[in-house]
Amino acid sequence: MNRRPIGIFDSGVGGTSIWREIAHLLPFENTIYLADSKNAPYGERPAEEILQLSIKNTEFLIQKGCKLIVVACNTATTNAIDYLRKNYEIPFIGIEPAIKPAALHTKSKKVGVLATKGTLSSALFHSTAQLHASGIEILERQGKGLVELIENGEMKSEETRALLQEYVNPMLKKDIDYLVLGCSHYPYLIPLLREILPNNVTVIDSGEAVARQTKSILEEKELLNSDDSNGKHLFYTNVATDTLEMILKNATENLIIEQLDF
Repeated sequence: MNRRPIGIFDSGVGGTSIWREIAHLLPFENTIYLADSKNAPYGERPAEEILQLSIKNTEFLIQKGCKLIVVACNTATTNAIDYLRKNYEIPFIGIEPAIKPAALHTKSKKVGVLATKGTLSSALFHSTAQLHASGIEILERQGKGLVELIENGEMKSEETRALLQEYVNPMLKKDIDYLVLGCSHYPYLIPLLREILPNNVTVIDSGEAVARQTKSILEEKELLNSDDSNGKHLFYTNVATDTLEMILKNATENLIIEQLDF
């Protein structure tokens, strides 16, 4: 049973930023990644539709024999994870914006959050902000259009740069010293952000914390893979594989990408 794979799903290729952290921390674990790029971005969809897509993705991964599922999408976590945990016996790991560490370490007491509409409007996001950011000014900005650009492989295009500058400049004028990335797609924009942001602004995402939590739950449930050979990784997408292939180039040897209709 312990050799069964970890399942990971996202509204596209963005969750591969989470997969990388998991594969790095747990090199002997097998994984199955499901990229629902056909329906990206989830952040623009109604809550009920996000829930139904999350159920479909979950059942796909369960049918593939996964022992744990990582919901590597902020919007799906905020809109669906409570339902998934109540209705399926398999453990679930969610992802939410890393407001807590940013709020703990900010000196200017002003933190920027770049996320999708679906995340920023969710009850979970607001409860997390209220719980961890008392006395901190949270400057929210919807990253409209960024997911689509990343799905098209345009992480460094001039259009992407212009959008990022449009979104972060108002935050910089307010003197933020932390920028929280509230979408699993956005870590692929960090190289561009480092060119745009001043040196005193720290960019933070949730990937490492999600990997640590995944390891913790596997240990708690006694589900860690006892095999000491490197894990095998299978990626499924419901669109052309081009962007996935570009993002995952040289990621690991034991990697297969397949296009499926789902």
